[in-house]
Amino acid sequence: MSGTNSPEAVKKLLENMQSDLRALSLECKKKFPPVKEAAESGIIKVKTIAARNTEILAALKENSSEVVQPFLMGCGTKEPKITQLCLAAIQRLMSHEVVSETAAGNIINMLWQLMENSLEELKLLQTVLVLLTTNTVVHDEALSKAIVLCFRLHFTKDNITNNTAAATVRQVVTVVFERMVAEDERHRDVVEQPVLVQGNSNRRSVSTLKPCAKDAYMLFQDLCQLVNADAPYWLVGMTEMTRTFGLELLESVLNDFPQVFLQHQEFSFLLKERVCPLVIKLFSPNIKFRQGSGTSSSPAPVEKPYFPICMRLLRVVSVLIKQFYSLLVTECEIFLSLLVKFLDADKPQWLRAVAVESIHRLCVQPQLLRSFCQSYDMKQHSTKVFRDIVNALGSFIQSLFLVPPTGNPATTNQAGSNNSGGPVSAPANSGMLGIGGGVTLLPAFEYRGTWIPILTVTVQGSAKATYLEMLDKVEPPTIPEGYAMSVAFHCLLDLVRGITSMIEGELGEVETECQTTTTEAVSSPTQSSEQQELQSTSDQMDKAIVSRAVWEEMVNACWCGLLAALSLLLDASTDEAATENILKAELTMAALCGRLGLVTSRDAFITAICKGSLPPHYALTVLNTTTAATLPNKSYSIQGQSVMMISPSSDSHQQVVAVGQPLAVQPQGTVMLTSKNIQCMRTLLNLAHCHGAVLGTSWQLVLATLQHLVWILGLKPSSGGALKPGRAVEGPSTVLTTAVMTDLPVISNILSRLFESSQYLDDVSLHHLINALCSLSLEAMDMAYGNNKEPSLFAVAKLLETGLVNMHRIEILWRPLTGHLLEVCQHPNSRMREWGAEALTSLIKAGLTFNHDPPLSQNQRLQLLLLNPLKEMSSVNHPDIRLKQLECVLQILQSQGDSLGPGWPLVLGVMGAIRNDQGESLIRTAFQCLQLVVTDFLPTMPCTCLQIVVDVAGSFGLHNQELNISLTSIGLLWNISDYFFQRGETIEKELNNEEAAQQKQAEEKGVVLNRPFHPAPPFDCLWLCLYAKLGELCVDPRPAVRKSAGQTLFSTIGAHGTLLQHSTWHTVIWKVLFHLLDRVRESSTTADKEKIESGGGNILIHHSRDTAEKQWAETWVLTLAGVARIFNTRRYLLQPLGDFSRAWDVLLDHIQSAALSKNNEVSLAALKSFQEILQIVTPVRDSDKPETPPAVHVPVPVLLGSISGPGLNRPFVRTDSIGERLGRYSSSEPPMVTDELEDLNLWWAAWNTWYRVGSESTKPPITFDKLTFIPSQPFLTALIQIFPALYQHIKTGFNMDDLQKLGVILHSAVSVPISSDASPFILPSYTEAVLTSLQEAVLTALDVLQKAICIGPENMQIMYPAIFDQLLAFVEFSCKPPQYGQLETKHIANAKYNQAEWVALNYVPFAERSLEVVVDLYQKTACHKAVVSEKVLQNIIKTLRVPLSLKYSCPSESTWKLAVSSLLKVLSIGLPVARQHASSGKFDSMWPELANTFEDFLFTKSIPPDNLSIQEFQRNESIDVEVVQLISTEILPYANFIPKEFVGQIMTMLNKGSIHSQSSSFTEAEIDIRLREEFSKMCFETLLQFSFSNKVTTPQEGYISRMALSVLLKRSQDVLHRYIEDERLSGKCPLPRQQVTEIIFVLKAVSTLIDSLKKTQPENVDGNTWAQVIALYPTLVECITCSSSEVCSALKEALVPFKDFMQPPASKVQNGES
Repeated sequence: MSGTNSPEAVKKLLENMQSDLRALSLECKKKFPPVKEAAESGIIKVKTIAARNTEILAALKENSSEVVQPFLMGCGTKEPKITQLCLAAIQRLMSHEVVSETAAGNIINMLWQLMENSLEELKLLQTVLVLLTTNTVVHDEALSKAIVLCFRLHFTKDNITNNTAAATVRQVVTVVFERMVAEDERHRDVVEQPVLVQGNSNRRSVSTLKPCAKDAYMLFQDLCQLVNADAPYWLVGMTEMTRTFGLELLESVLNDFPQVFLQHQEFSFLLKERVCPLVIKLFSPNIKFRQGSGTSSSPAPVEKPYFPICMRLLRVVSVLIKQFYSLLVTECEIFLSLLVKFLDADKPQWLRAVAVESIHRLCVQPQLLRSFCQSYDMKQHSTKVFRDIVNALGSFIQSLFLVPPTGNPATTNQAGSNNSGGPVSAPANSGMLGIGGGVTLLPAFEYRGTWIPILTVTVQGSAKATYLEMLDKVEPPTIPEGYAMSVAFHCLLDLVRGITSMIEGELGEVETECQTTTTEAVSSPTQSSEQQELQSTSDQMDKAIVSRAVWEEMVNACWCGLLAALSLLLDASTDEAATENILKAELTMAALCGRLGLVTSRDAFITAICKGSLPPHYALTVLNTTTAATLPNKSYSIQGQSVMMISPSSDSHQQVVAVGQPLAVQPQGTVMLTSKNIQCMRTLLNLAHCHGAVLGTSWQLVLATLQHLVWILGLKPSSGGALKPGRAVEGPSTVLTTAVMTDLPVISNILSRLFESSQYLDDVSLHHLINALCSLSLEAMDMAYGNNKEPSLFAVAKLLETGLVNMHRIEILWRPLTGHLLEVCQHPNSRMREWGAEALTSLIKAGLTFNHDPPLSQNQRLQLLLLNPLKEMSSVNHPDIRLKQLECVLQILQSQGDSLGPGWPLVLGVMGAIRNDQGESLIRTAFQCLQLVVTDFLPTMPCTCLQIVVDVAGSFGLHNQELNISLTSIGLLWNISDYFFQRGETIEKELNNEEAAQQKQAEEKGVVLNRPFHPAPPFDCLWLCLYAKLGELCVDPRPAVRKSAGQTLFSTIGAHGTLLQHSTWHTVIWKVLFHLLDRVRESSTTADKEKIESGGGNILIHHSRDTAEKQWAETWVLTLAGVARIFNTRRYLLQPLGDFSRAWDVLLDHIQSAALSKNNEVSLAALKSFQEILQIVTPVRDSDKPETPPAVHVPVPVLLGSISGPGLNRPFVRTDSIGERLGRYSSSEPPMVTDELEDLNLWWAAWNTWYRVGSESTKPPITFDKLTFIPSQPFLTALIQIFPALYQHIKTGFNMDDLQKLGVILHSAVSVPISSDASPFILPSYTEAVLTSLQEAVLTALDVLQKAICIGPENMQIMYPAIFDQLLAFVEFSCKPPQYGQLETKHIANAKYNQAEWVALNYVPFAERSLEVVVDLYQKTACHKAVVSEKVLQNIIKTLRVPLSLKYSCPSESTWKLAVSSLLKVLSIGLPVARQHASSGKFDSMWPELANTFEDFLFTKSIPPDNLSIQEFQRNESIDVEVVQLISTEILPYANFIPKEFVGQIMTMLNKGSIHSQSSSFTEAEIDIRLREEFSKMCFETLLQFSFSNKVTTPQEGYISRMALSVLLKRSQDVLHRYIEDERLSGKCPLPRQQVTEIIFVLKAVSTLIDSLKKTQPENVDGNTWAQVIALYPTLVECITCSSSEVCSALKEALVPFKDFMQPPASKVQNGES
């Protein structure tokens, strides 16, 4: 001790010693002189030692006997004061370790004396303690004496002394053993030969032990002797001893120095031979005792269980088992069995309590429990100790519930019963009340009326006992109610916690070790070390196998008991914390069993938790049918003890927190969930979350339970499969307290996390989870069959969630997962289906967006796997599922469209799988997808999919649910074609490569490659598919679709047709276009004529489209026009094809049938198409082909708006491509040179068609009724307009027959009437002289003909007369409109507009124009042979005679005027020709015709209209005058060449004209106007001129003219006479106007006559005539007196010429007789 060795300390010690000795000598001066002397000599001694020695302390120790002596003598005085002083001094010496062995012996002897005299007892104890603790000089006998001294003091009457002594004894015992430990430490390094000690050798044989060890041995041995009430061997002098103290000492030694017993065989021997038998012996009263059997039969009083001893024995046993289990295997088995027995119900309460506390001490030592299991349970013929302990605890807990405690029978007074037995009912009631109040007063277990409070006994994991520590109690304590239960409860919990943590820790170690060793073994470099490693690995494997066996045995041994107890406690628990602990225990056990692969026990624990989660007696088949559930309600025989598994009681007093519906097929009442159920649920979630990997098949249990709970709580799945609180759909709604409401989000969150954690499961566990979910789902599906109740969607939602978090390894679970969800999609219950689809589509979308490794683009197999279920959904017929499917497709397109690659056919297939009957919304959604594809994704998809896109788009066109979709899909087809066009080259290349690959595969397999339109190259096939699709749409039942499809088809072929290979055009023409025309024609001709009512809120239908027939007509029109346009624009491509002429015929046939259809629209359009194809000229021969077909050279009048629009001559293609194409053809085969003949054949085919159309359409029908079809004017116009163009091509072969045919058609066409409703648009108002376009066309046709004849070869000229005939026939229409069959036509003025009447046209302008044409033509052709010989002039005259004779009666006044002027023109040309051919007689028949015509005209029978003005009359008169002039200039001068009869007729006529005018038949009023003075005058003059100018060839003629003159002159005389008479009579009154006019006329005639006579050769005038003229003179003179100035001026003119007669009278003149 450095502190006591320092010089200062030594100095101080010496001083103290000296002062002590001085004090002693002072005290003893009087009474005890010897002592005084000894003290004084002691002082000298000390000084001497100090002076002599450097090592003062050592010297002191050597002489310690002498140094101590004075003090010992002092003690001997027995004087308290001196004794105290001495003891203090001795203690000081001891503490400085300056006491030798002898001195110590002396001191002890002195202390013994004091003890025997009962002096300074406390000081004694202190001194002993200091002596023994400061050094080790006291040994053997001295030591035993010191120890006995302490024991003796322990049994004094003084309480303080007793207690102090007891403490000292404990300390001293400890010191003895500590010395031994220290001694062992010192000798540890010295290797010594162990002396073999026989196990049964004499216990005295301790010769081998070292000194301290020997002391300890002797001490321990005597303690055993003393406890056993035997005499001690070493502790000589003991007078009395208590067992309790002895047991305490034994316990403390065993507890504090276990290594002593474990390291020294001698001590081990003591344990086995002495301690254990002792303990077993002392236990016997407890074993035999039965509570309630009384004690009278027991012979000895010790036989009654004695609390202090029993309790201490249990403590000793605890230590023995804890520390020396390995030495005392057999003994421990006995002890443990005893402990178990002490728990029996017939043992006293206190005994059961301490036994439970002891067991608790074992339960917190899992390694110990493990050893039990290894040593007993796993040995064949051994007690199953571990199992018994656990079962005993279980039985103990059950017994506490089943046997209500009735106080403590060990106490004779029943005081305890008030405290434990009495209030049983009261707490139970208070518990019940607690429910009402919402708070339970105390934590407790409550079961079938038994209420046991839960006390806080100890901290978790430490066995802090209460009654095992009551060392001061002699009487058994009163055990509070619930204490034993609480300890037992803690035992169970600690047991579970200990076992599980130990095993799991070891499991972890084994696993990591195995991993590390194997990896080391693999990586170790050298051979030898490798073998070494492998060796160690196999050792470890063996070790692991052994360990696993132990673990499994432990679990197997304890699980039944644990489960029985825990289930009961769980059911009885009313405290949340307790419940939590029980559940945690069940959870950890379940997890452990799972980890060890112990399926039965695992499932049993899980079942227990599941049962706890559900309301009592809840019908859940899973829990009652699985093997795991064979536990409840069966009793297990455990070592003869019957442990009943108690099924839960229904009246557990728990707070109800939720009311919901049970998940069952038949709706039942509501069920209630308590807070405990919710707690269990959370545990279940926790279990699944943390230990999912070990659940295996019990996933089924867990999930089934969760499903039911989720259902009762009303959680509904939301997006992603997470469950959210929702309302129950039907039945009494779920009622939830606010407590649960706040919990629900947490629960739902945990639920989600549980399935999220499935991503950490290994593949096998994951499959277990998926299978469990699938079978749950199947059950839910079965339940949902046949009703539309809300189904349980738990399983489906969770399948979705599991799939989503396991995307990284989706392949392993995809098939089972999606296979099941597809079944769900087909379920009749709509909600179930909907969620199946939701889950499936979410998974597919997630799968495609997930970042796989390798990415999907490189893992096509996975991509197709992911998309496949989407395709499979197409087989589901429920529209809601299909909608989900399509929405999914839409989203996939929006997010993944660019990367679908090989998945395209699947995706497109889904859109295409929508059938017509699947509802508008479905079709609309599918179509939306398609639109997206066409607008955004065509470039990203493989070209082989393009055909599918075309098919799908086409199929949407055919859907008839929604017109707009059909129309838009046609638009899409157009967009697609545009895309083909722009990307043509790339597509073509890709398709060709693909084709080559397929071809190769096909050849390898030996099959024929089969695809539509096969021989055509793949790119052309793509186009043909597109055309074919559009073609189908062109005959759709809906007009709008047909129209749109037709326009698109022809636009595409028009715009992109040049991309096709030349040979493909053959297919286009025959398979696409003509096929389409046939179908349209057929549909149109069979279409219904019923009127379609435009009702039903639809769009109004225009009357031109109000029957199916009319709607089809439109289609026909469109199709025909389209085909014709292609023929027109692509003629240069089509003509080289072999069968162009056949195609041409087919096309013409179609045009003909359309033109002859009884539909104005179709027929007119057919003609337009006809026109279009006729505008084609023959291809230019050169290889440098013009880009566009040149316009036709013939002026063709444009129809009513050209069909082709402005684009007809626009180049349809990029310039390069046409050139290339042509180049390509020319390189392979030169373009065929079509010979003229073939072309002519084409044109003649066209002419025949035209003729058939014309003759058929214009032929009047036999009968007429309301429905008779009469061709329209535009149709006829168009028909006739075609002729000129056509004629240009066929004129070389056009002969008379053809001309006849043409004439018939023209005539018939012009004759067709118009329906009254069309007339306002076609007819000009009647007064306007305008031609209709039809009439124009007819004239144009004839014009073209006559021009052609004009420049044509001679042989064509014979056609002239036919043309004249035709025209003259038209001229006749002016007076006699043509008849159309038997049809009654009305004059336009009388037709009522809106009635179905037929109106005759106004033919006058047409006839007049025809007349003009005749005149023109005649002027050109009068001299032609054919014209002469065919009597054209006669015909003209004959025709004109009609209007001329009608004159004022003509329908139009202009007609006769035109007729006159025409006649004059024709005659002016024709008469000379006629005179020329006079001799041939060709004109003989003409003259009479002409004479009659003059006659009829000049002396018409028609009366001029009343309203004719004077100017008009004079104008008309001047026309008459012109005619007379013609006669006088053109006919009469050539009388010699003209037949005599004709001349005679003319003269008669002139005569009549000159006289006629003075016909007296006029009324007075008319005469002034009607007198044609000029005309008469002209006739008169002509007559005179004719009379006198010619030599009279025949006497008859002369006679005629003379006669005429004399009549004339005589009449003049008469008139003048009468006038003079009247004048005279009338006086001042003027004469009537007509008389005045008449006299004026006469006067004028006289002057004219005289003039004429003068001009004539004198020899021509008869003398008689002169005489008559002169005879007038006197009469004239008489008139001079008249009053009228007009008469006077006329008179003057008449008189003047008479001057020539004023001659002197000559000789007699010779006059000839007459």
